[in-house]
Amino acid sequence: MSAALTRATLHDAVRALGERDAGLARIVARHGPPPLWARPRGFATLVRIILEQQVSLASAATLYARVSATLGGMTPDIVGAAGAPGLQALGLTRQKARYVAALADRVASGALPLASLARRPDDEVEALLCDVPGIGPWTARIYLLMALRRPDVWPPGDLALHRAMARLHGRSDMPGSAEATRLAEEWRPWRAVAARILWHGYLADRRMGA
Repeated sequence: MSAALTRATLHDAVRALGERDAGLARIVARHGPPPLWARPRGFATLVRIILEQQVSLASAATLYARVSATLGGMTPDIVGAAGAPGLQALGLTRQKARYVAALADRVASGALPLASLARRPDDEVEALLCDVPGIGPWTARIYLLMALRRPDVWPPGDLALHRAMARLHGRSDMPGSAEATRLAEEWRPWRAVAARILWHGYLADRRMGA
């Protein structure tokens, strides 16, 4: 199992990737190195990532803040007491309300040992998370990438990454998930760092209207 990324190892990895990939080097030269984008480990972060599925980060953040404030926190016990109907009444879709309620039940019962995930290898973490309804490879790997800060994780099906990769390769079409995953192989053992560079460039270009 690889050590969690730190700001120091992120810096080293950005430099190593820039030496290997001219496209990534151009993004860093234009926008600077990417943030670490570290998130706290645990239940609340997983809920936040579920809410981010297929919606903008801003809308997910707004919904998360409203739910947390209304419930008085974001813990398995609090969310479990609200249940799927209570979560739906607070603005979650029926599907996401079920997912978040199921996650709360799994964590509260001990079926999902969240505290132990940091000590487990990537594939084992992904398997445990994907056993929870509503958590698929993208959600599991975003948790691995940002909460556990694993260095060599690639989130499949991430639209922003696909758009950034199309620009990186000068393409008019976006790669599909399978092709993007294959292309990302060249960035091992720093695929999570390459993803950060691509996200950073994509978001910066959008702010600049590029």
